[in-house]
Amino acid sequence: MPLLHLDHVDVDFPLYSARGRSLKNRFIAALSNKAREKIERYHEDVSVHSLRDISLTLRDGDRLGLVGRNGAGKSTLLRVMSGIYEPVRGHIDIEGSLASMTDMSMGMDPEATGYENIVLRGVFLGMSHQQARARIPQIAEWTELGDALERPVRTYSTGMQVRLAFAVSTTIRPDILIFDEMISAGDAHFIDKARARLDELISNASIMVMASHSEDILRQFCNRAVLMHDGCMLMDGTVDEVLTAYHQLS
Repeated sequence: MPLLHLDHVDVDFPLYSARGRSLKNRFIAALSNKAREKIERYHEDVSVHSLRDISLTLRDGDRLGLVGRNGAGKSTLLRVMSGIYEPVRGHIDIEGSLASMTDMSMGMDPEATGYENIVLRGVFLGMSHQQARARIPQIAEWTELGDALERPVRTYSTGMQVRLAFAVSTTIRPDILIFDEMISAGDAHFIDKARARLDELISNASIMVMASHSEDILRQFCNRAVLMHDGCMLMDGTVDEVLTAYHQLS
């Protein structure tokens, strides 16, 4: 039975950049042991606390919507669920296949052709090379990109890149489906096709998690919601209950 379980999950992001840390290391190396230890402890403490003490269990039939202002931690939570970010504390248990559309371009190479990226993205999503190659015809047909699939992806418009990434990402049928907002890039024809395909994916998935600012979409697709605020989970309830609490918070 598919399951997605988060147990007291924390996620932190250090504030220093790679360059800043390199300069810091040179400086620290010249200090005494006592001064060096003090500065290193300071830099370890200087981080953004993106998620704090998130505990959540999703089972078959759950359709969860994440609600909150920008910066509340919704996208970070989706990426943790997807395995893109690793918790610094707590743990995640996942049972069943999972597909994430939070970062659809991950696993793709802008210098490779569209056809090559179908295979690359497919393998990134867990397909074998043989499985990914076998799906090239149906994916190519769905994208309607034609001869453009023979060109490097860096030559594509944003809409063309979304078409390709979306087509590959939605060719699998996962037990757990995670995505951030509805598809909005591209022309009206593509948006209609994409939403029809998402409807099918959501219907077939055992568990679905999405973040959206649209109350209509949340009510249409979700049977449960979580209110996020400053990286914390304030409430877990029905969509209407959580939206009411969100408006009071605002």
